[in-house]
Amino acid sequence: MPTFDPIRSFRKLAYNNALANHRLLQACAALRPGEFEAPRTSFFPSIKETLNHIITVDWFYVDGLEGGTLGYQAFEIDEPFDDISSLAQAQAKVDQRVVALCEALTPEKLVSTVRLHRGDRIQEERMDDVFAHLFQHQTHHRGQVHAMLSGTSVAPPQLDEFIVADDAQFRGEELAGLDWSEEMLMR
Repeated sequence: MPTFDPIRSFRKLAYNNALANHRLLQACAALRPGEFEAPRTSFFPSIKETLNHIITVDWFYVDGLEGGTLGYQAFEIDEPFDDISSLAQAQAKVDQRVVALCEALTPEKLVSTVRLHRGDRIQEERMDDVFAHLFQHQTHHRGQVHAMLSGTSVAPPQLDEFIVADDAQFRGEELAGLDWSEEMLMR
């Protein structure tokens, strides 16, 4: 019987995260003029604000996971992107950083301490906990954008079919766009 491999699990979550963002942002790129920034009912009152929140939080946590000291500078500009194209490019870059971090994990690194610079203090957390928080944060806010798309000209895309082998038939286009392979996802 195979044993549980937390490193494989975090790696697959990183791939899933990047794939879901890729698919969601492609859908958002098809929005009609004005729909990206239009007021909507959600925690953040627009698709634009929600997607900008996702990326600034990613910058904060990914920098900490990489051992950086960016801290709250990640939030200096509330909405760093006014258009979906530049936001999608920046999100793809930070998603690739997450993938690289997870591909380089070792058992020791996974339980190492991450120092998050929070202005007047340093928050210390285990790396696995920070990754779990980051993936949950992404999923939570992607779900909000997904729901907001229901009130636009673009149908919300399928976002929950990435990790298992049986769903390979649905992700070929995204994998090609990311220059990934099924073998990479299934190892």
